[in-house]
Amino acid sequence: MQLGLWDFIIIGVYLLISLGLGIYFRRLATRSVSDFFVSGRNIPWWLAGTSMVATTFAADTPLAVTGIVARNGVAGNWIWWSMAFSGLLTVFFFARLWRRSQVLTDVEFVAIRYSGAPARFLRGFRAFYLGLLVNIIVMGWVNLAMVKIFMLLFGISKFQATLLTLGVMLITAVISTLAGLWGVLVTDFFQFLLMMSMVIILAVYAVQSVGGMSNLTFQINLINQKSGETGSLLSFWPAINSTWMPWLTLFVYLFVNWWASWYPGAEPGGGGFIAQRILCARDERHSLLATLWFNLAHYALRPWPWILVALVAMVKFQGDPSFTADPESGYIRIMLLTLPGLFRGLMVAGFLAAYMSTIATELNWGASYLINDLYRPFMARQKSERHYVIASQLATMILMILASLVCFFMQSIAEAWKFLIALGAGTGLVYLLRWFWWRINAWSEISAMAAAFISSLTYQRLFGWQESRPLDFAYLVLATTATTTIIWLTTTLLTRPESQEILLNFYRRIRPAPTFWRPIAQLAPEVVPDKYVLRNFIDWLMGVAMIYALLFGLGHLLFSRWIEATGFIIFGIGCAYFIYWDLSRRGFETVLK
Repeated sequence: MQLGLWDFIIIGVYLLISLGLGIYFRRLATRSVSDFFVSGRNIPWWLAGTSMVATTFAADTPLAVTGIVARNGVAGNWIWWSMAFSGLLTVFFFARLWRRSQVLTDVEFVAIRYSGAPARFLRGFRAFYLGLLVNIIVMGWVNLAMVKIFMLLFGISKFQATLLTLGVMLITAVISTLAGLWGVLVTDFFQFLLMMSMVIILAVYAVQSVGGMSNLTFQINLINQKSGETGSLLSFWPAINSTWMPWLTLFVYLFVNWWASWYPGAEPGGGGFIAQRILCARDERHSLLATLWFNLAHYALRPWPWILVALVAMVKFQGDPSFTADPESGYIRIMLLTLPGLFRGLMVAGFLAAYMSTIATELNWGASYLINDLYRPFMARQKSERHYVIASQLATMILMILASLVCFFMQSIAEAWKFLIALGAGTGLVYLLRWFWWRINAWSEISAMAAAFISSLTYQRLFGWQESRPLDFAYLVLATTATTTIIWLTTTLLTRPESQEILLNFYRRIRPAPTFWRPIAQLAPEVVPDKYVLRNFIDWLMGVAMIYALLFGLGHLLFSRWIEATGFIIFGIGCAYFIYWDLSRRGFETVLK
């Protein structure tokens, strides 16, 4: 037992506050399905954006980052840093389009973009595939993180820890069931502030425990020399001839994977819970600012406390077989070794906060697919709003039980990440272009999903490629993307386009750039489309530069590289100012006021 009485009191108080928030917002969430899943579309940008950050800040994230850094150094984080390209694309190209769509879920997008039997099949299949299968895998690895935490805290078996995690998940499900997205958003904000504060405090104590930053750097360099690995563990970029990140794998992460692969929370063009938060935003201005704040906090501001603790774990546990076998657990072990007194209880409460914010979102988001896009249109039409709210609450509880079962059989968080990336390779391009090219139809998406799934598994079986091996991962993504793209483009050109009526309605509602909608745009001359594609592209480039400049600038600042830190931070601020200036001179008062 690693916790004292006061620690348990702190944890209990936190759980009671979270439950109280759920009860408080129950009235707002249960008026209709729209209130339950998108909070009446009246959420300010700072709350929607912070909720996105909190959702991606699960209990699994610090553990996964610790494992990545322990195996591959700081630069190993490019496995997820590279997704910033996709995140900023959503900010400047897709956030406002999603808000204009007025759909309840991103799967419902199918109903306004396509028509006929293929569209009905696609909507139902994606609701089942994403809302049930993918969702329980995501919740499975989030649960796995809490299981590892409980095993280390209480010295119990995985089965016992799974049961304890199920208890916390039950409380989370009750909150989500009672208060819908209203409760999720408000508790997310509270939970994010708590967890972010605690990971910073842990990083400070962890670094102090090894004699400060200068000694930490010295010790890591010694480990680097003993390993014989090329490149520095503290470098922000992998060495060109690195065994864990060969140049081809780095190329795939930087130039292919972020637009080609579908991954929960980093969908090309936005999707999942990101789209849900965009859809609940007050207007287009709030949708853009929410996604911009999310990407800034997620990629530039948040990673360094995790990375510092991971580096301390490498110093403290070097040569420890248990750490070598399971480096992800190093984060919890550092917490237990370095945090004094009541901070342990606060840190555990912080982990519960991170866990609950993600699980609450996944439960609400998954239930929205199952009810709005599967149950309501195909199984129980024209029922009362009360009926669908109750069905949503039942779906939430069912997802909770299934996710707990999946967790028990899962071993590694990072490997589950890679599995989903590999499985979704090749589908991203169709999700980007469906907004901007009128010719894409329901068969385009169906063929892309089928081709990605079949070709990924085929290449793995045929060539023995495994997503856990760096070069194999690169080959798998490239081959699957090429095959999938050829198949869905061929399918698109060989099948009939969507009906003129559905395309006109979509064009009038979304108002996309007219370049690749010309046949439809000519039929709707009254529509004023978005004419700022080139400027959006420049803002996207500047946004990416801003994120990485601030990320690297803060890193250099922590390692006392003052000249590099100053240069990167000034450049990042300059990029941010350019974006503000460019949006202002376009007359985007609705974005900036």
